[in-house]
Formats: sequence, C-alpha cells, structure tokens
Amino acid sequence: MVTLPSPRTPDPADAPPLRWGVLAPGGIANTFVEALHRFTRQRAVAVGSRSAERAAAFAGQWGIERAHGSYEALVADPDVDAVYIASPHSHHREQALLAIAAGKHVLVEKAFTRTAAEAREVVDTARAAGVTAVEAMWTRYLPATDIVRQLLADGALGAIETLTADHGQWFAFDRSSRLFAPELAGGALLDLGVYPVSYASFVLGTPTRISAAGTLTETGVDRQVSAVLEYASGATALVTTTLAARTPTTASISGTDARVELAGPFYSPQVVRLIGRDGDVFESEAPRIPGHLGLCHEASHLAQLVADGATESPLLGLDETVSIMETMDAMRAQVGVVAPA
Repeated sequence: MVTLPSPRTPDPADAPPLRWGVLAPGGIANTFVEALHRFTRQRAVAVGSRSAERAAAFAGQWGIERAHGSYEALVADPDVDAVYIASPHSHHREQALLAIAAGKHVLVEKAFTRTAAEAREVVDTARAAGVTAVEAMWTRYLPATDIVRQLLADGALGAIETLTADHGQWFAFDRSSRLFAPELAGGALLDLGVYPVSYASFVLGTPTRISAAGTLTETGVDRQVSAVLEYASGATALVTTTLAARTPTTASISGTDARVELAGPFYSPQVVRLIGRDGDVFESEAPRIPGHLGLCHEASHLAQLVADGATESPLLGLDETVSIMETMDAMRAQVGVVAPA
C-alpha cells in the first residue's frame, strides 16, 4: 500500500542562533525578517541599503539594531555572521562576491545570478573562501518537499514518467519595471520560471535535452517560455512560465505506480496529495507555518549548516544551482533572449 511519510524537516526554532545582515530592504526582505523573528531564534541585527533613509526605515520597522547606508558597510559589520541577499538577481553576483570577500556566509535569493557563468564565479569564490553559500530556493527546505523527497527515494511512485510545473503571473507592461528591463535581467524565466525549472531538477536531475519555445516583450526579455526537458531515464518534464497570465502554479509528478499533486502555489508550504494507481488518495497534514513565512526554513537550514561546519547544502548543492542556471541559459537562448553582458 502507498502511504505518506512524515516530514523530517527540523523545527526552525531548533536551529542555532545566527546574526543576519539584510542586504537590500525590499518586499521579500520584509517577509524574510518576519519569518526569521517569528519562527526561529535567529535575528536580523543589521540592514544595508544604497539609501540610508530606506535602511533606517526598515531597521525601525523590525527593531534592527544597525542601519547601514551602503552594502560595503553592511558586509564589514563585525556583528553580522551571514548576509541575506534580497536584491534583484541582476545584482546578485556583485553583492554575493562582496559579502564573501568580507568572510560572510551568504543566502542568495533566486535566481542565484543572471547566468550560469556568474553562478560558477560565485560558487568558486565561496568554496575558495570556505564560507557557507546557499541558494534561497525556499521550496527545497520545506516539509512538503521532504515528503516528496522520501517518496522518490523509496521508489513509491515507481518509475517517473513525467513532471509538469508552471508559474505565471500577470504584470502590466512597464518599461521602467525591472521585470521588463533587459539591463536588469528581466523576463519571466529568471523571476518566475526558476521555480518549475528547479523543481524539475529536484525530481529528475539535469536534463539531457532541452526544447524551448516562447515569446519576447517589446523590450526583448522573455514574456512566455515553455520547455520540454528530457532525461536519461526516459522521463520528461514540461515547464511553463509567463509574465502575461496568472496560471495555476501547480505541479505533478507521475510515475508508473502513483503520482504526487501539489496545489498552487506548488512552491510554497503545501499539502502533498498522493494518488495510487488504484485511485487511493492520501494527503499530508496542512503545513504548520503557512505561505511565505516558510522562508524561516531556509534561514534555519543555513544556520544549522554553519553550526555543523558545512559549506554547502545537501538539499540543494551549489553544483545543482549552476546546473539549473545552465538549463535556463539554454531555454532563454532558444527563445531569442540575449544574455546580459
């Protein structure tokens, strides 16, 4: 009989306390600090922005001790153990290298960088410096993902035949928005499509063949991209992303014995639904920590890695992060996107 395992994800409150510096106090940084302070023993002790006023406002909102008017001052803060890089991905390479050079551990928002070449540079530099570097693909560290991880490891689904995953949102076209700006590595894939591409990598690994199609915006960034990813096992994945429509943002993994279904948004804390070949249905318990507050799991995971002396995550290693960037490079090239310089 097919049954659902219990998640092995540690309680975020059990992770050792770590002192965080927040680089770039935007929307996701607000959610990160809220999750950090509500569900872990860790604390944000400093924030850095190119605007001293923005840094001060963010610090006041969250009770953060120090506000720095530059990223250089933030990473030089001796009371900061790790830096959460929450800026747009167009700046991740530069800012990750800055923090690593200061000897800080780094949690880098997805997409990790603009290109695979930039990702390799950050990875090589982090490894040479001996600091812990983790991609903030929060899905990998959630309890629902660990349930799926166990099902895959146990062969509960049988041989995987196909995976489907999508992430689309509707945005009004705006040349001034980073989503539509080529110089800021805009486009659907790096901002939204990274979720389904990363999930396909989690389940099936690195594809052996990539066939992508899509359309561009007036500014030349990818508006919509769909791709069939083929694997050595014979499995295929269909991944889709768009800036022009709100899609279901669901995922399914279908094997010869059973399938997994994740409701939208699949990349957030979710109930795992397992359907056996005979039609029996099993569901996991509802997540204790809902929505984007699940960001606490990635923070506690990095804190535990640091305490254990580990420099990479066993749940999402740096080589896989580079591989995911290579897949997205190939997808954008096939739809005619010119890679950022």
